[in-house]
Amino acid sequence: MAEPTRQTLSHFALLSFTEGYWRTRPAGRRRIHRDWLAAVRRAAQVTHVYQTFGLEARSDLIVWSALEAESADSASGFFSRWAEAAAPFRAYLEVRDVLWGFTRQSQYTRTKSAQELDPFAAERRPYLIAYPFVKTADWYLKTQDERRDMMMGHIKIGKQYKDITQLLLYSFGLQDQEFVVVYETDDLSRFMELVNELRGTEARRYTARDWPLHTGIHQPDAEALDKWL
Repeated sequence: MAEPTRQTLSHFALLSFTEGYWRTRPAGRRRIHRDWLAAVRRAAQVTHVYQTFGLEARSDLIVWSALEAESADSASGFFSRWAEAAAPFRAYLEVRDVLWGFTRQSQYTRTKSAQELDPFAAERRPYLIAYPFVKTADWYLKTQDERRDMMMGHIKIGKQYKDITQLLLYSFGLQDQEFVVVYETDDLSRFMELVNELRGTEARRYTARDWPLHTGIHQPDAEALDKWL
């Protein structure tokens, strides 16, 4: 039997480099990469960096921080450390958007899915897709059984794409959205097929918003950033 989902916190910061950064000489930019990455990695158990420049106009990077969050003060500790780490670099990096939330046990299945994305895995897939998600008021007025029946159709399609992993974060009352939906994939066209198929499910009628979408390419270290910044 699969293990139950443990509570973790995932935080996605969308960042853009400022004019102050671009006025810095290349050697100085490389130092900023290394010092900044070292600082933000101390704020959480794991930190992953993704290129968004070229994929969208709103940001240059996504920084994904994740940690175990079983205690009530886990969130305050993380946000304090993250702010302290980011402070020396605010002249060079501007936060464009933030998405964050907690994992919790699914309302519709009792065990952890084999396709559940693990933030703490040693290996990352090449592509990350993350977006906020809001259901309509009518969805919550449905009975639990009605919602479960519709979600089973949704889940059935997802299981046909075993090569795509998903992480669902809950952010009710914490951010503008109710969920943050996160995927990892080796193939963006394959992911596009999954989303296209999911558009035809009954549960889609009850989606109020699932944008803005953010797609990123994994950059494993500061040296990778040096190649394009």
